[in-house]
Amino acid sequence: MLGDGVSAAVQDHVTPDMFRSVMGQFCTGVTVVTTMGPTGPVGFTCQAFSSLSLDPPRIILCVSRTSASWPTIRDSGSFCVNVLAQQQQALSERFARSGGDKFRDVAWIPSPDGAPRLADATAWIDCGVHAEHDGGDHLVVIGDVLRLEAPAEPREPLLYHRGRYTRIADIP
Repeated sequence: MLGDGVSAAVQDHVTPDMFRSVMGQFCTGVTVVTTMGPTGPVGFTCQAFSSLSLDPPRIILCVSRTSASWPTIRDSGSFCVNVLAQQQQALSERFARSGGDKFRDVAWIPSPDGAPRLADATAWIDCGVHAEHDGGDHLVVIGDVLRLEAPAEPREPLLYHRGRYTRIADIP
C-alpha cells in the first residue's frame, strides 16, 4: 500500500476495461468539434482534447478511427472546438451518436472561419488541421489555433468523470 491508502498492485496485462476504469479517474471537459462540410454542418463529441503548445498556439484532440464526421472535418482543413457548458449535456449526447441530423434545432452561428460555433458554449477555438498521427484505435490530431474566445461572464464547464457527466461541485 502507498501512503495514501492506494494499492500498489501492478497488473501484468492491461485490459481495455481496466484501462477505461483507471482513466475514468481523470476528469475531462467535453467538447464538440465542428466544421462546415459540402452538404452542411458536421460535428462530433470529443472529450480527448487539450492545449498542446503556447508558441505556436496548438491544441491536440483524439478522434476515433470509426468517426464518420472526422473525414469531412479533415478534408475541410479547419474546425471549431466548442467547449461545452454545464447545461449542454444534451448536446454532448446528441453529437456523440452517429448519423442523423445532429444540427437540427441546435442554435449556432458561423465562426470567423465558417465552422459552426454552438450557442452558449463556454469557449470556442477555431483551428486549422496541422497534422494527424496514428494513435492506435484513435487518430491524434494537432490543430493550429487561429482564433478563440470565451464569454465575458464565465460559464461552468460540462465535465465527464468515472463514466458519467458531472459538475465541479459533484466531484468527491
